[in-house]
Amino acid sequence: MNSDTMRKVGIVSPGAMGISVAAAMRRSGFDVYWASAGRSADSVARAEAHHLIDVYSVENLCATCEAIVSVCPPHTAVTVAEEVLAAGFTGVYLDANAIAPQKTVHMAEMMAAAGVEFVDGGIIGGPAWEPQKTWLYLSGEQAALVASFFAEGFLETAVIGHKIGQASALKMCFAAYSKGTTALLSMILAGAEALGVRASLEEQWSRGGSDFAAQTQQRVRRVTAKAWRFEGEMHEIAATFASVGLPSGFHEAAAEVYQRLGHYKDVEATPELGEVLASLLDRNR
Repeated sequence: MNSDTMRKVGIVSPGAMGISVAAAMRRSGFDVYWASAGRSADSVARAEAHHLIDVYSVENLCATCEAIVSVCPPHTAVTVAEEVLAAGFTGVYLDANAIAPQKTVHMAEMMAAAGVEFVDGGIIGGPAWEPQKTWLYLSGEQAALVASFFAEGFLETAVIGHKIGQASALKMCFAAYSKGTTALLSMILAGAEALGVRASLEEQWSRGGSDFAAQTQQRVRRVTAKAWRFEGEMHEIAATFASVGLPSGFHEAAAEVYQRLGHYKDVEATPELGEVLASLLDRNR
C-alpha cells in the first residue's frame, strides 16, 4: 500500500487539534472524510469550513476510507478504536492521541488481529496552522506511509522507529514536563494564596528583573481552557512512568489539579487569576 493509490482518509474527530490535522491532509491532496453523527454544532461548523466530506456514521467512514486518523481526548481513544474495529475497518489506522505506550501496544494488538495496519502517533504542539510549530511523531511499520499524508501541510512529521509505543512514549515524556509543570505552578500559587504569602512569593520570583511571576500567572490562567483534556493526559503519563518502575504520584496529583479546573471547558473569556485559585482551593470540585 502506498500514498500514490490512497486518496480517501477519515478523521476522528475534527476538534481544535483534529481539524488542523485534517486540513494538513487536504493540503497534501487527500480527500478527507468525517462522521457527523453525535457531533457538536461546533464540530460541524469546523468540518464545513475546511471542506471535509460528511459520511454521517462511523460505519460509513470505515467503508469509505483507506486510512483513518484518530485525534480525540485520551479517555476516548480506546473506545474510538473499538468502534472502528466493530465497523469492519481493515485499512491503515493512526492513533495520534496522548495515551500511555502500553495502551498503544494493546490497541495495536487488537488492530493486528483484525488485519488493520496500526501506526503510533504523538502530537507535540498546538493546532497546526503554522509551519515548524507542531510535530507529529510516528512509529510503526507503516509510519513512513502515514507521514506522506502530511507532506504539504503545516503539520511537521518525524518517523522515530518501527516499534509501536515509541511515538506515544515521546509524547508522554514531553507533556510530563510541559503540562506537568503548569499543574505544579498552579498548585504552588493556590497554596501560597491560601497561606497568605503569594505576594511575597511573586516578589521573590521577580528579583533581578525576572518576569517568571508574570509568566506563571498567565500560564495558570490560560491552561483553564484545556484543563478538562489535560486531566486524562496526566493519568496516562502517570501510567507510563509506573510501567517502568517510576513514581506515578506526581502526575496523578497533576490530574487532580486539572480536574478542579475542568469546569472552564466552555468558558470563552480567560478567567482572572483569583477565580482560578479559588477553584483550585475548592475541595468540592
